[in-house]
Formats: sequence, C-alpha cells, structure tokens
Amino acid sequence: MTQAAQEAVAPPTLVVRGLRKSFGSEEVLQGIDLTVARRELVFVLGPSGSGKSTMLRCCNRLEEPDAGEITLEGDPVTGPKVDVNQLRRRMGMVFQAFNLYPHLSALSNVTLALRKVRGLPRPEAEAMGLTALDRVGLKAKAASYPAHLSGGQQQRVAIARALALEPSVMLFDEPTSALDPELVGDVLAVMQDMKAQGMTMLVVSHEMKFARDAADRVIFMDAGRIVEQGTPEQIFETPHHERTQTFLARFSGRG
Repeated sequence: MTQAAQEAVAPPTLVVRGLRKSFGSEEVLQGIDLTVARRELVFVLGPSGSGKSTMLRCCNRLEEPDAGEITLEGDPVTGPKVDVNQLRRRMGMVFQAFNLYPHLSALSNVTLALRKVRGLPRPEAEAMGLTALDRVGLKAKAASYPAHLSGGQQQRVAIARALALEPSVMLFDEPTSALDPELVGDVLAVMQDMKAQGMTMLVVSHEMKFARDAADRVIFMDAGRIVEQGTPEQIFETPHHERTQTFLARFSGRG
C-alpha cells in the first residue's frame, strides 16, 4: 500500500467530541467538536477568555475535561486507564512561556525527556537532541544556557524539545506572544518549516499573517464554542458570523 493510500484509510490525528470544561460556575468549553487530519495545520483564533488555551490543555490532559471524548490516531486520550505520560510523548506542546531549565544547556534541556521518559542512553539522546536543534536552526547553540539565548532562541529550543520525542501532533499555545516583535519571525519560520515537513499542528495564536499564509483551516472560537471555521481565505475575506467579523475588524492592519 502506498503512503497516500495508508493516509487515506488512517484515522484523523486528533478528534475532539463534545468537550466541556468548567472552572467553578463558569463553563469555559461548551461542547467543542474538532477534527485535525494528518499533516493539517489548524489555526485557532478568538478573544481572550474564549477557551482556546483550555481546549489545548484538555487535549493533552493538563486540564481534565468534564465531559466529552478525545482520541489521538484512534487511541483514547480521555478515560481513567489512559497512560498520560505515554500520551504526552505523542502530543508535543509549546507554551507561551519557554519553561526551560536555567541550569541546563540547550542540548540538555532537549535531551532530558529523551533520557528520563524514553529511557535512552545519553549518546543516543544527544544525537537525537542535536538533530532536533538542527531542525530549529540552533545546533550551534547546543552548549549555550537559556540566559545566553534570546527569547526567540529559547522558544525554538522549547520547540526542539517537543520535536525530539517525535510526536504525532504539535500543540502551540500562543508561542510568540512573549517575544519581542523582531524575534517572532524566526519562530514562525520554524513552524512554517515543520508544516512543510508534514507535521500535524494545532496552533492558538494571534499571528494573523501566519494564519493566512500557513494554515489549512482557521477556527474562530468565542465564549467556549467554535463559532465559525473555514479556509484562511473564507475566514479572513468573507467571515459569515457577526462575532468573527467584529473580532477580525479589530485586528485589521495588524500581523
């Protein structure tokens, strides 16, 4: 069977059905249904408080859903018998904060999970770590510590750390929002390259130009619901929902 034929019969990479999550009396997610196909880049837009980050955190069980089902390549993500650590090896996540260990070099930050989670010997872990750093353009900085790296470089190390585990999907939660504007482009270039190499990606961000240029599909969320979704052209040029129109009008001329 050819690779194309295998992909045609393979289950979607990520499926979310009826996802609900409340914090106290506030229902932050009100029944999210979402499918991300293999090699697809899905971009999620929406105002602060719309539930975007909570949705991502539920996908890899950093937050426990109150209701609904999530599957990764057909395997259950939700449920009491799921091995969460095993799950997170297959679902990389990059946060707004870089979350690097300041006392470890870039390479050691990348290889820590390879050695501790996957149990690889140091030489093999370091070879894989160097490959991951090379993918984000930072192989030459392998021995550098976070304090000697720019914010953009630290975020690229964080991406390399997730890539080193060879995940099935990458989740990005506002990966550029903590960066100085001149550093954003390097991180987006890495994400664009990952897209070109076939990585499945679910991205929460306000980087509108990147969404237009790189996304296969754009989703707009508001008040814990998916209000509208479509191609970048459909969402940015002819949004149907009034809430989407209002939100995008605020960002016209930005990103």
